Amino acid sequence: MKAPPTTSPKKQIPSNMKALSIFLLIALITVAHSKPKEMNVIFILADDLGWSDTTLYGQTKLYQTPNLEKLAARGMTFSNAYTNSPLCSPTRASVLTGQSPARHGSVNPAHHTPTIRLQASLRPNGPPGDKALKVNTVTRLDNKLPTLGKLFKQRNYQTAHFGKWHLGTAPYSPRQHGFDVDIPNHPGPGPAGSYVAPWRFKNFKPNSPNEHIEDRMAKEATSWLKKINKNQPFFMNYWQFSVHGPFNAKEKLIEKYKPLIKPGMKQNCPTYAAMVESMDDAIGTLLDAVDKAGIADNTIIIFISDNGGNMYSQVDNTTPTTNAPLRGGKACIFDGGTRVPCIVVWPGVSKAGSKSKERIQTSDFYPTLAKHLNLKIPKTHPVDGIDIMPAVKGEKLERQAIFTYFPTPPPVPDWLPPSIAVYSGDWKLIRVFHGGENQKHDYKLYNLKNDIGEKKNLTSQYPEKVKTLDAMIDQHIKETGAVIPVKNPKFDPAQYKPELIGIRPASKNKKKKRKK
Repeated sequence: MKAPPTTSPKKQIPSNMKALSIFLLIALITVAHSKPKEMNVIFILADDLGWSDTTLYGQTKLYQTPNLEKLAARGMTFSNAYTNSPLCSPTRASVLTGQSPARHGSVNPAHHTPTIRLQASLRPNGPPGDKALKVNTVTRLDNKLPTLGKLFKQRNYQTAHFGKWHLGTAPYSPRQHGFDVDIPNHPGPGPAGSYVAPWRFKNFKPNSPNEHIEDRMAKEATSWLKKINKNQPFFMNYWQFSVHGPFNAKEKLIEKYKPLIKPGMKQNCPTYAAMVESMDDAIGTLLDAVDKAGIADNTIIIFISDNGGNMYSQVDNTTPTTNAPLRGGKACIFDGGTRVPCIVVWPGVSKAGSKSKERIQTSDFYPTLAKHLNLKIPKTHPVDGIDIMPAVKGEKLERQAIFTYFPTPPPVPDWLPPSIAVYSGDWKLIRVFHGGENQKHDYKLYNLKNDIGEKKNLTSQYPEKVKTLDAMIDQHIKETGAVIPVKNPKFDPAQYKPELIGIRPASKNKKKKRKK
């Protein structure tokens, strides 16, 4: 009789091996769940909001911006943030390309006009009273450019543009520059007809009577946030119409500000104050949506304006605003035209409630976002901005200079003929192309640390400083390949009227009133 087959005993796993296996499994699960989420980006761009138009810098006694204060409490507030131009479209092109207007060629906001021009050019002639010939601006954001929208799209980001664009109609709209969504798909320089409904947008109707466009844009943006894939990062262009003209607002808010205006207040326009509040309210709506969605810890928020405040239009028998103590405003190469409010909230990087005096410029956001979010900039695409992450962290920036190229200025208060400015350290030099004697360049040198209002021209006291800074201007022009103003060959000294420089021509309406 055969013996029954024996069964080999099961191999016993040592208890220490079991413990190790469990530990490794827990570690793997922990790593999987602790993997940092990719950063979302919300880029808020105000329109024509001046440096003194918010409560961030202690310059206003009228305007109320509690939601900007709320945003500032989350990150870094920059007191020396500059735009690439004192006008909107050039700055917007710089935000999206990282390039100076001297390079991308957009130097005037003519992007809603029928003319399509993709390269800047020199005007063939000019009035005999002008010493220099001006530059024809680019009128569309070239689709060949690797814009921020395209870079984010290539990284599989969900993308959307809300609000003002003003860089060209289709086929040069946000949809052709990497944005899946474009609302309200409007090519104009401001809201269509009015801020308060009824509007005149082509295919965008109000949801209710008297709906405010900023309220609606905030609703559209927050609705989009609720619908998108929560496991996929997003890039949102939240480009506000406010506080650009036309100048109107909610009647209730206008009435609120009328009694708040006191004699001697430099900012004294109730309509504009109401417009600022609606702009701020929309930002608050967006911030609340970010918090409610639980994405504040992985959402970068950038807030900045496209140029300085409007100090020449007429509203409520006054001007919309003043940029004091800065000189000038929108459409002016003095600091009132280019120094603007700015906040950067970068979770894990910027310190809550921090402030920086480092000088940054709107073209800097392109290379900064690209470098730190792994966006690939084509090697064939030159960039003029720099990585400002050290400043966002609260550190010093290694930067030699920034430039403002403005070769086609309109006549507004404090305007100058075609110019370019360089900032380096405490110094600012403005070169007025061929504006001097015998059509040589004219110069204005300011020490901004001692003279924030650019009142004292120091060219005669510091000729060597003028030479040094002017050489930087030459280098910038060379590097960017800028089309620059040249001497007007038909200049007639008899028709030159320097006394009109810096003075806005009287309107036809004013002339009619004088005749009466």
